[in-house]
Amino acid sequence: MCRKIILGGLMGFFMSLNVIASEPEGSHASVEWQIWAYSGAAPTFIGDFATILGGDGSVIREGSNGWTCTATKPMPENGFETPHHAFALCADDEGFKWAAAYMGGTKPEMERDAYIWMLHGDTGEDNSMPGGDKDMAMKHDHWIESGPHLMLMPKDPATIAAFSTDFTVGAPYQMFKGSPYAHLMIPFEGYYSYQPDSAPK
Repeated sequence: MCRKIILGGLMGFFMSLNVIASEPEGSHASVEWQIWAYSGAAPTFIGDFATILGGDGSVIREGSNGWTCTATKPMPENGFETPHHAFALCADDEGFKWAAAYMGGTKPEMERDAYIWMLHGDTGEDNSMPGGDKDMAMKHDHWIESGPHLMLMPKDPATIAAFSTDFTVGAPYQMFKGSPYAHLMIPFEGYYSYQPDSAPK
């Protein structure tokens, strides 16, 4: 009985991660499409109430829960092909401290650990180093194009130092180990849909 209750609760939680409203028709550069795409980077209980930043960095929807969702890639003239191509994420203020430091090449200075949601995944990163060479990373099996995941950005990277960097076993793993940007990747169902050769065998 207890097992059924636990399994039922877990099933409900993971179902909530995938309940996304229908994609708006029309241009992928429209405000409606951007709100739909970027807010979907987090579970609905976060994304539906988050502030949304448009492709130009302006607020296109005010939020109420302290979270912000946006694309992290420059938006093409006609919009992103899919939300996956936008590298969309949702984070709170501490998470954006980490993201801003990463984008600016400075050391993250945070008051606490932070979580960043990326339920649309991303179009690929060198797991071994920030901004690594794609061809070299693929040659050495360090490249991973991710499906849905959650990231833990530690205030102190030493706290996750014991985690493996192996992304082929399905467990949480460390990305950018040894750098100020080391963080924990937590895969969800569908994580390997873009790179099935890396899925656990």
